[in-house]
Amino acid sequence: MDKPTVTTTPDAGTEPGQVGERTGLHTDPGYKKRPAHNGVHVSLEDVTVKYGSFTAVRDVSFEVPRNEITALIGPSGCGKSTLLRTLNRMNDLVPTASVSGAITYNGENIYADGIDPVEVRRRIGMVFQKPNPFPKSIYDNVTFGPRLNGMKKDLDDLVERCLRQAALWDEVKDKLNSSGLSLSGGQQQRLCIARAIATSPDIILMDEPCSALDPVATLRIEDLMKEMTKDYTIVIVTHNMQQAARVSDLTAFFTVDVDDERGERTGTLVEMDDTETIFTNASDSRTEAYITGRFG
Repeated sequence: MDKPTVTTTPDAGTEPGQVGERTGLHTDPGYKKRPAHNGVHVSLEDVTVKYGSFTAVRDVSFEVPRNEITALIGPSGCGKSTLLRTLNRMNDLVPTASVSGAITYNGENIYADGIDPVEVRRRIGMVFQKPNPFPKSIYDNVTFGPRLNGMKKDLDDLVERCLRQAALWDEVKDKLNSSGLSLSGGQQQRLCIARAIATSPDIILMDEPCSALDPVATLRIEDLMKEMTKDYTIVIVTHNMQQAARVSDLTAFFTVDVDDERGERTGTLVEMDDTETIFTNASDSRTEAYITGRFG
């Protein structure tokens, strides 16, 4: 499959000879990155994503703080999920996709030349909208990624640790050889979370992870997300305003700019702030209108 076109912006502030801590994302073992801001895990600078000539989302800049939950909200078609997939280079799998601007993870531009996208996806895991366990045993679901990366020892300990972190161990510890597809929807989603954290990521992306679940399962996942911020940074796309208000620390609101003459719809970031501020004292009237249900 052809790789997408990627245009990157040089890391701002990098000086000749400046040496930072290596992250292991670069294919050149001698590559050094610039130091990262301790409180910022991911930074987006003027990010635009296109599919062919269609601009899905443009000129997005914001920062994702470490060990917090950042929610992306907005009407359908505003580019939330597209933007989420750029954070671990999932859009590389779409031949027509192109990304411009800079996305830095721990201070390193993940779209720069020489960056290993597979390693990016190991560090920045993803949980999808619909639970998608592999047609394998619960045990094999959790160990799939580590085995793929060459891990052969301590798999039993890994499975228990990940299932405990996903609040699923007590429910499945006696049936680890059963198919992951035999679990309920909420259990399947928690299994997918366990599978995501088995490769030891720093960041977990969640694309509407509760949209296919009932209210009880949804609350279990939300409680789990809040517990997970002890160890992980989480970015979630959600259409559920109550969910964003309950679980996130920061919220970014996106909308759709419509060009009637050209018949184009492009996603743009309206504002980002503490979740409480966004929901009680938004600075833009479009944000307030969406949150209160007057549009979208």
